[in-house]
Amino acid sequence: MSIFNDTKIAFAEKSTAQLEKAKWMFTAIKYPSLTNVGINVLNFTIKNNFPFVTDLVKNTLFEQFCGGETREQSMKVVDKMFKHHVGSIFDYAIEGKEEEAAFDTTCEEIKENIKFAIGNLAIPFVVFKPTGFGRLDLYADVSAGKELTSSEKEEWKRVRNRYEEVCKMAYDNKVILMIDAEESWMQDAVDHLVNEMMEKYNKEKAYIWNTIQMYRTGRLEYLAHDLERAKSKNYFLGYKFVRGAYMEKERERAAEKNYPDPIQPTKEATDNNYNAAVDFVLENLDRVAAFFGTHNEKSTELAIDKMKTLGLAHDDERLHFGQLYGMSDNITYWLGENKYNACKYLPYGPVKDVVPYLTRRAQENTSVAGQTGRELSLIQKELERRRKEK
Repeated sequence: MSIFNDTKIAFAEKSTAQLEKAKWMFTAIKYPSLTNVGINVLNFTIKNNFPFVTDLVKNTLFEQFCGGETREQSMKVVDKMFKHHVGSIFDYAIEGKEEEAAFDTTCEEIKENIKFAIGNLAIPFVVFKPTGFGRLDLYADVSAGKELTSSEKEEWKRVRNRYEEVCKMAYDNKVILMIDAEESWMQDAVDHLVNEMMEKYNKEKAYIWNTIQMYRTGRLEYLAHDLERAKSKNYFLGYKFVRGAYMEKERERAAEKNYPDPIQPTKEATDNNYNAAVDFVLENLDRVAAFFGTHNEKSTELAIDKMKTLGLAHDDERLHFGQLYGMSDNITYWLGENKYNACKYLPYGPVKDVVPYLTRRAQENTSVAGQTGRELSLIQKELERRRKEK
């Protein structure tokens, strides 16, 4: 039986009305065909400025998965969660922009998040998406070793400068900065940039962290090479570990372009790979710090058990756990209750601009085996418990 079954702890901050709404929403996104139709309609209506739709989204998906439209609005959620020993990671959830002005805006937003995090225990990390700082196709060309035109070279220089600015600012202010992972065909360029930043700024401890998607093949070998380089150049490594979120897209592209599928062949293989990453971290804590981003109860429990075996404190500063806001509260709040370093990824941004993020979240819930059913069963269990308590 899972240790993560205490719904009273999980939903301590949720009213019965909020749970009823969440139940309705997770029931709706349980059906892939319904979800896909809903997403198409939603994207069309948002694009064409149907005002009532913005209100509908704000009161359903947005309320479930986002902290607010601004950092300041989101602080209500941050403060509530921190009462339960759960930290927040502000996630500026604007996706799909490709203009230089948008990249500059995102860079400034991340700098503001760093300022917000200075000395604030409730905000243990700052994060950004690589495509928030540059075009996906540009990263892909750099990853593939293509010859860039002079204007593309200038564009890539601006991408590097954005990384340099935020990494230096994070280091100067002793704030931990995580860089997310994205599609495999652009990831080599990201890894290269982040490794440069780690080598430069992680001499005392890990301030700059990369993200490793364990549903990909070859990631354990990648970690071994990273560790070798860090030892030889004497710097620390920080990683966020996730399974990954682009499986269908990755498989389709590999088939279309006729290269080996970069994704593990089965869910079991992905789980084994993720659990091997847990081992890698705990065997190399003198050099490696980690954030285990997972909604998988078994992987979380495995990490906890290994920490116990090694005699590590629950709040060892090198080890963190995290889930997305609006999901797997049963894991996050149990961890918080037991004084582990627990966090929620807390997306924020204007409702209209956050819709691509929200629709991706809905699709991922539909495609992850058992996730939506698990959320629903926990919500129903808590509603039943509250009815009996009356």
